[in-house]
Amino acid sequence: MTAPSSTTTHVDLRNQHVEAVLERVERAVQARLDRDTVVRKRRIIGARTDRDTWVRIERRPFCKIEGQGWNGAECAALLDGIEKPALLSGVVWSDAEESVMWRADETELLPGAPVNPDTALTLSDEWWAALKASLDGLAAHRTTRVATPDTVTVTQAGVTKSIQAVFPSVLDTTIRNWAPAHADLTWANVTAPQFCLFDWEDWGMAPRGLDAAWLWGNSLTIPELAARVRRELQRDLESRDGKLMVLLFCTAIVGPQADPDDSRRGLAQLETERLVAELQTG
Repeated sequence: MTAPSSTTTHVDLRNQHVEAVLERVERAVQARLDRDTVVRKRRIIGARTDRDTWVRIERRPFCKIEGQGWNGAECAALLDGIEKPALLSGVVWSDAEESVMWRADETELLPGAPVNPDTALTLSDEWWAALKASLDGLAAHRTTRVATPDTVTVTQAGVTKSIQAVFPSVLDTTIRNWAPAHADLTWANVTAPQFCLFDWEDWGMAPRGLDAAWLWGNSLTIPELAARVRRELQRDLESRDGKLMVLLFCTAIVGPQADPDDSRRGLAQLETERLVAELQTG
């Protein structure tokens, strides 16, 4: 696997006509979607219903569903010890003409708004405690699912290939500890002031520390926030597997194909230099 990049797919739902999709979902879940609440992302649409629930709609190519399937939200409904919205209903349909699947999951409303990184430094100690408790609760489970961050399946071979392509002096990239991970732990997928972790489509077994590395990496534009994430999630980030996950995330930032003007590059470069030295001697 490779770390997340800014590359977009051929279809970006932010620029597509989606009214027919919304109407199909309304018929399936038998509820009206509030058009004023519609949120669009590259491959996801979300909206509130008239019965005070939330519907998340995703478009995914057939080639990204092979293997373990596409039932992350359903499987996550069985997990306990984690702050997450309850799954209420769902519908899936295929579009053979475009070789894609559509999925809509209806859940409870989130207990708060997605976190804006610009305000994340004000998060309470209780919020951080709830995050860590949920990550620990998730890691205590076991599953046959394999994590697919950015829809790419995590494998030992992929981790090794990606890291050694950018950091060739790191000779041993063997992952010691695999555990369930959310696999998309960004500020957009957690809420505040009450903590909740949502969007579970890509969760599964992954190197322990992947979630911590992804949240740290998504905080690099705000150095003080990245430092806070490091303090709070130090146990995972300073483990050997966690260090490898930080390197994996940073391949897209400091590697040969990276944007030299990326504002995250300076801090990422300093961190990877430290970690490469430690992994060589450790």
